[in-house]
Amino acid sequence: QVQLVESGGGLVQAGGSLRLSCAASGRTFSNYVMGWFRQSPGKEREFVAAITWSGDSTYYVAVSGRFSISRDNAKNTVTLQMNSLKPEDTAVYYCVADGKKTTVAATTSWWGYWGQGTQVTVSS
Repeated sequence: QVQLVESGGGLVQAGGSLRLSCAASGRTFSNYVMGWFRQSPGKEREFVAAITWSGDSTYYVAVSGRFSISRDNAKNTVTLQMNSLKPEDTAVYYCVADGKKTTVAATTSWWGYWGQGTQVTVSS
């Protein structure tokens, strides 16, 4: 079992930055793929970014170039640095993890562990 706790959400003006963090506990963190999803009101949950145990990352096209995911295996944390934020980035952001060794998928069903979520609000 893996427990995930997000922090760092809040209110920011368009063009600003926020840094989300996720603390993981319960299993060997370095063996897990980590990632972030988000969900806006009235919309389905969507993939944002993921990072493998070796540091390879992938991003949703709408955030590529603005968001950056990183991990610290010694501290069991994964971070999402969000720059040049837009009102459409407003959502609840969820930290996710999974231990599968298959190709990382952007579908919610692929991910086995989810945090409770943290609210990000970008004002125009």
